[in-house]
Amino acid sequence: MVENAHSTIRPLDPRDHWSELSRAERSAAYDNNAAVKNSPALIAERNEASSRMRSTLKSHLNLPYGERANNKFDIYPAAKPDAPCLVFLHGGYWQRNSRELFAMLVEGVAAHGWSVAIPGYSLAPEVSLTDIVAEIPRALDWLAAHGASYGVAGPVVLSGWSAGAHLAAMALDHPRVHAGLALSGVYDLAPIRDTGLNDALKLTDEEIATLSPLRLPVTRKRLDIAYGSSELPALVCDSINLFDKRVAERAPGKLISVEGADHFTILEALRRPDGVLVEAARRLLD
Repeated sequence: MVENAHSTIRPLDPRDHWSELSRAERSAAYDNNAAVKNSPALIAERNEASSRMRSTLKSHLNLPYGERANNKFDIYPAAKPDAPCLVFLHGGYWQRNSRELFAMLVEGVAAHGWSVAIPGYSLAPEVSLTDIVAEIPRALDWLAAHGASYGVAGPVVLSGWSAGAHLAAMALDHPRVHAGLALSGVYDLAPIRDTGLNDALKLTDEEIATLSPLRLPVTRKRLDIAYGSSELPALVCDSINLFDKRVAERAPGKLISVEGADHFTILEALRRPDGVLVEAARRLLD
């Protein structure tokens, strides 16, 4: 594990010669499923484990925080209501996956006495990215108002993976959030518009300017930024660039390279009780 930019090897970023690439090549720069050859097996195992965990853990499921179909929380409370809570935002490039598929992450921090809360959110193309980003503060508002009724009253660490990391970075300033842990995120939306991902997102100039963490002033709360050393270069560079931006603006946080992890296996570091990202989450309360 590497925890500072100076000891991190920055890969060649395909966006440095973006204009020379075809749309298919640009799309490939963000295609995690194609880049990880055994991704179907990894996804199937994740989904099966989550189904099993969701059906057996003590939980409060399908709690609505808003009016849209996906505006629901799954809460897995700790024994003590004032225990820390990991709020986890799932990935899927803002257009696929759901909260139910990530219940397997509960076992990591729960082994250390934490609660976990997993909100769902609406997906493109049914809603815009502007709408999706706005749902996360609403979910946190609901948790602030009602979480204690479901056993969540302690400090919140807001985490997310892939698109969820982007959403976590955007919602870091919410008053209910103590600190953040962003995994394998996309923090500049401009290149996304040049890929097949934009067929559903239909990003506007305003969204690129106002919803890209790399184009916004940083939030002063601590944010640890993690990525797998075997991830696609575009995602690695976004993580390093956001960390460097925060360092330049004197915002607290660490850069964590999970050695050998790809875009999918990095989740194991948050899933295992002894995982490096479980330890990172716990350190955020120091």
